[in-house]
Order: sequence, then structure tokens, then C-alpha cells
Amino acid sequence: MLLSPNAMGRGLRYGLNATTALIAVFLLLPILFIVLLSFGSSQWLVFPPPGWTLKWYGQFFSNAQWMDSALVSLKVALLTTVCALAIGLPSAFALVRGKFPGRELLYALFTLPMIVPLVIIAVAVYALFLKLGYTGTLFAFVVSHVIVALPFTIISIINSLKLFDQSIEDAAVICGATRLQAIVKVTFPAIRPGLVSGGLFAFLVSWDEVVLSVMMASPGLQTLPVKMWTTLRQDLTPVIAVASTLLIALSLLVMFIAAIARRRAEAKG
Repeated sequence: MLLSPNAMGRGLRYGLNATTALIAVFLLLPILFIVLLSFGSSQWLVFPPPGWTLKWYGQFFSNAQWMDSALVSLKVALLTTVCALAIGLPSAFALVRGKFPGRELLYALFTLPMIVPLVIIAVAVYALFLKLGYTGTLFAFVVSHVIVALPFTIISIINSLKLFDQSIEDAAVICGATRLQAIVKVTFPAIRPGLVSGGLFAFLVSWDEVVLSVMMASPGLQTLPVKMWTTLRQDLTPVIAVASTLLIALSLLVMFIAAIARRRAEAKG
């Protein structure tokens, strides 16, 4: 018996919905386990937890080393975001509007960190900063994180610039504004979603980065992922689950802010 087109369409839709739900469960279930383990009463990472407690959160927030690492992560991520935007904005303008030889090659070089294995970049950056004597410094952390965050920022801004109608900017110049005034007052507000997305991507890349951070870390300066990595090699207490939960929570908060900014931009558009 042949099915009608409507029945086939419904079956396909239900199948796609079911597949999407299964993939979502597969991806989100480990995250849910980590969050639940952070509230478990066992001193080991045992699932299901025998009971529930906030003791591990108290230990995390009362431990100076954990808090220092969290503050270092936040500081490095914020500085990385600022630097990535400061470099990515003019670079994106040059790549979109510039007419010079080697522009495509320059774009490829900017996006190269997305292709090259991260461990290769980490070894190269570590060798450079070891030679210069900057390993274990905040400067080394920020520079290394900017290298891997910059491609995401540039791509986000480039996409917004390509969607922007430059004739609007030209009209502002014809009306008496200078080119710089037109860019600041007309173009920047129009590409704000790309700027926000690029900044948020840079923040998240830096906030979660561990490979480069392990190379750049010192006993007195560690990011939260590095502190988790070193602690994981020594002990498996639920405090690590607490740190993981906080990393996830901040990442979700940043994504939530990005979604709100995008909806507001679409509403204004």
C-alpha cells in the first residue's frame, strides 16, 4: 500500500525529530552527569550519587587556589576578547574592502589556527615564549589565546560586513559625514551582531582552552582548566565536577547573552 505524500512528510518529520532528540541526549547526558556529580555526597566521582550535598561547592569557593585559577581564567578571557576584537575588526575591514595583492592568502593565514592541530600551535608558541622568557606570564596566556580565538572573531565580523549594504555608508558620506564618522555611526551599529558574536566566541575559546594554557602555565599562574587538569592527575574528588559545572554554566550564560543580542538585532532589523 502506497503512502500519501502527507503521510510520508509526517513520517520523515517525526523521524528527523526523533533523530535530533537522540543526538541531543547523547551530547547532553555527560554534561548532566557532571552537574549531578558536583552535588553528590560521595568523596569520589560515583554515579548515581548516594546522597546530595553542597559541601563540594563550599570547598571550591573556600579554596584560594581554585578561586585564583578562576580569576586568572576570567582575566585572560576578557583580555583575549578585547585583543581579538581590536585586531579582528580592522583585519575584517581590510579583508572585505581592501583591494591588494595577497588578500586571499592573508585570509588563509588568519584562519590557519582553525585547521592546524592545536598541539602544534601550542608547541610552537611555547618554544617562542621560552626563548623570549615569557612563559608563565599573563602576556603569554593572552597572546596564545588570541592566536586561536582571532579566526572566530574575524569570520564573524566578515560575515556581518558582507551582509551590510555599503551604499548606506556612502550615503552618509554624501550627506556630509567623513568616512570615519560614517563607519562609526552607521556601519558599526549595523554590524554589531557580528562584533558581539566575535567577542563571545573569543571569550569562550579562551575560557575553555586547556592545551595552550598547560604550555603557558606556571606554578603561580594557572587557568581553571589547567588547575582541573593538574588536580585530575592527583585526585578524583567532586570538586573537579564543581569546577566543570561552573565552566559549563558560564559558557551557557555567554551563549544565552549571544542569543538575546541576536534576537534584539533581528527585531531592530
